[in-house]
Amino acid sequence: MDIPFLSLVPLHRDDVPSPEVRSDINLIRSEAPSRNTTERLTPEQRKHFQSLVEGFQFSRWFYVTYQAAVLAIVLFAAAYRWHERRSRRRRARRKQVASIREEQHVKGRTDIGDAIEAQRGDAHSENISDGRQNSIATAIYTPRHEDGWASSSSSSTREGDATPSTKSEPDDEVSPLSPFLRPADKTSKRHRSRAFRPRSYTKAFLTYQPPPLPILRRIIPSNSTSLVVLLLLGLNLFYLLFGIDFSTLSAVDVLADRAGLLFVANLPWLYLMAAKNQPIKRLTGDSYENLNLIHRRQGEWLCFLALVHFGGMFVAWYNFLQSFLTLWGFLTIHYIAWGVGAFVAYEALYLTSLSSFREWWYEVFLASHVFLQAAALVLLWMHHFRAGPHAVAALLIFILDRLVWRLGLKSTSINATLDIVEDGETVKVSGDWPTLPQATSRWRKWLGRDMRFGWLPSEHVFITVPGISRKHRLQFHPMTIASAAPRENGHAWFNLIIRAKGGFSRDLLNYARTFPSTTVRLDGPYGSLHALEMLEASDTAVIVAGGSGLAVAYPMLWHLLHLEQNLRPKVAFIWIVQDASHISWIGSERLEELRDMGCRVVVPPPSRKHGRPDVCALLRDTIDEIHEDRDGKVGVVVSGPDGMNRDVRNTCASMVWEGRDVEVTVEKFGW
Repeated sequence: MDIPFLSLVPLHRDDVPSPEVRSDINLIRSEAPSRNTTERLTPEQRKHFQSLVEGFQFSRWFYVTYQAAVLAIVLFAAAYRWHERRSRRRRARRKQVASIREEQHVKGRTDIGDAIEAQRGDAHSENISDGRQNSIATAIYTPRHEDGWASSSSSSTREGDATPSTKSEPDDEVSPLSPFLRPADKTSKRHRSRAFRPRSYTKAFLTYQPPPLPILRRIIPSNSTSLVVLLLLGLNLFYLLFGIDFSTLSAVDVLADRAGLLFVANLPWLYLMAAKNQPIKRLTGDSYENLNLIHRRQGEWLCFLALVHFGGMFVAWYNFLQSFLTLWGFLTIHYIAWGVGAFVAYEALYLTSLSSFREWWYEVFLASHVFLQAAALVLLWMHHFRAGPHAVAALLIFILDRLVWRLGLKSTSINATLDIVEDGETVKVSGDWPTLPQATSRWRKWLGRDMRFGWLPSEHVFITVPGISRKHRLQFHPMTIASAAPRENGHAWFNLIIRAKGGFSRDLLNYARTFPSTTVRLDGPYGSLHALEMLEASDTAVIVAGGSGLAVAYPMLWHLLHLEQNLRPKVAFIWIVQDASHISWIGSERLEELRDMGCRVVVPPPSRKHGRPDVCALLRDTIDEIHEDRDGKVGVVVSGPDGMNRDVRNTCASMVWEGRDVEVTVEKFGW
């Protein structure tokens, strides 16, 4: 007779388990040793195993609905993003139409003024004293005063150079403090009503980023991102705990089984969030960097589920199997051993993915990430037949992303020059080539373009320099493109700014001291247009960069300053540098060129010599100086160290709390 734990089903005539539950039991039965015994089950044991079977059967169909729940969340996020992008396009169109109407209105007034002056000149030269002619001139001229405009015929610009009427009411007298204490705009909607304040409070709360954890020093994202993570965590907790009766002895076994099912259900989403080329990015408009944040939190959750599953199986052995099966005998059962191997692989994968590990041993992280996840998928597939489809789906996502897209469709090689800039610790990688015409075929648009077709502002690439050494031939390092995006069917001038810290960047610096040029392989471009679209739809655009965050800022600035006049927002650039030599990354002549094109450039004294500047005060002062309309929209993009990003984000959150329309986006260059 088999051991009691494995021969209890069915208990009664009506207690026939499903084929899935029967197959699970048969797996253990085929591996476990047999034992001749005449022991009979107690009523308590029968009740336990009856609830065990019911729990397994419920979990088998319940976890299938998890995919539909996650898909519903993704579609909701996509619908929200589409609505957001559509609103921005509408705002941009309204701004364009209003600008065109204003120009036409001013041009019309100018034409009328010129006609009046011409009529007056003709009347003076020809000594015309006809009263009817004077009445016509008065009829044309009078509306100009009624509209509140002076009779000057000079045309106004988009910023409003036309001089308004000097006639004022007694209440509008200007005090000596008016340059510093701007009086409230009584025509403002926010001044007339407080209806927008609850919305401002909510938006400010979502924008705010809490300080790092004091002991772990772990960066906490913004409240909006944290709420998304908590939503996904709550969904997983619901699917993990729902329907489990924790008052029974079988609760631990059912919980362990549910954790394993939920682990494999999350597995394809884990690989999808980590992929550089994926449909979720197209649906939501988010860059894979933002989705990668969810991937990291999801990976941590899966490690917890694996721990619950492993611990629950160990408890089941301790409670029911240890009397006739040793722990070593339990762990050496074939499918149990494969499961232990998969557990160890995924836990090691998590440990080597920690930010501290990536910072110090990035190359080891890259190699171990590929090897461990491939090994874990194979072990998981061998562990249990139910994990097979999920493991295969995850493997297909990995192969399509890494081999088909990244190494095949989006990879290209160029000859690049390596220049060491003035500070002696930074390498500028440069190259140029004629760009190909933009692809018009559907398959190319769907599969994505490579660097031969150019790039867009703030996009980045993964660079490989095979000439450094053999170990660098399979390494891909993310770098933001620091040059302006090429125009369609034009010439691409490509720049990367790489500061030497350690590992690849230090090896590249040493290599550049000997070899002024080399062949580099580029995988990309990647990125999102969310930040750029937000700036385009704003009345005032402010870009804050810290150090090499210039690589994100400069292409955006160039793009904004080359928009049509009626679409161009007011632009400001704040650049925080550690050393004066860092100006050579772009050159002072480039900064002057930005100023000549109408950009307000603010570069405080280098922080290494003069201390860290007050970024919050700089941002507020810059916005107050160039953003005259307090009801207009202000867009802020920041790219720099985590501390500076948080300061800028929270400054914008405080301005939103005050009722101002400010939106901020963080473009991280750390990994």
